[in-house]
Amino acid sequence: MDQAYLTPNAASPDPALAAVLDCRVLTKRYGSTIALNAVTFSIPRGRVVGLLGPNGSGKTTLIKLIAGLLQPTAGAAYILGEEPGPSTKARVSYLPERPYFSPSTKVSDTLAFFADFYADFDRRLAEDMLMRLSVPTASTMGALSKGTKEKVQLVLVMARRAALYLLDEPIGGVDPAARDFILGTIIANYHRDSTILISTHLVSDVERVLDDFILLQYGNVAMYSSPRLVHEQTGRSLDQYFREAFRC
Repeated sequence: MDQAYLTPNAASPDPALAAVLDCRVLTKRYGSTIALNAVTFSIPRGRVVGLLGPNGSGKTTLIKLIAGLLQPTAGAAYILGEEPGPSTKARVSYLPERPYFSPSTKVSDTLAFFADFYADFDRRLAEDMLMRLSVPTASTMGALSKGTKEKVQLVLVMARRAALYLLDEPIGGVDPAARDFILGTIIANYHRDSTILISTHLVSDVERVLDDFILLQYGNVAMYSSPRLVHEQTGRSLDQYFREAFRC
């Protein structure tokens, strides 16, 4: 990786803008293994940010810490100035990397569950997105393909009016033909004063929708920049840069 692009927070936001997400020396250890090492960055409102990195770089660990599913070893994450807890979970819409509904649950029942559980859930919007994605709401989750299950969970997450959307591999199991449509659905349905953090290894698919990206390597922030800046300074797309940086 070019040394010129190793400075963390190279595209740090204007400090005058209120941060939706602020991570300060966020650290997670599992015994002697360091999964995240003093990760520090800040993301303001209205940004779509890619969380990139090779397998084992700490992407899912970071998202789970922000979502409040893991406790940090040191440091902290702040959502609108608060550490993860009951109040922040009402402002964060989280898509995990694996499906979590029972196979016997009908798609229509997942809508009812979210409508009961989240005050900011827009059921009409969710039903419209499911229709456009050709998802049968009368089917059970167990009867759906892996990709269709992921579509359902993504729709549920994006139909909330959250301040922060945490999407862990939202298109990993979806066929290439559906990826552009799903990414378009994500961008079209989030509020412009909200922030989206997308963890993915499919850089070529997402780079066109990203305002910025955070590149993790061995649990460290190796780079915080924008696809535009990478192209201007290297002449490469973000996907080309990523492939060359992490070539085996």
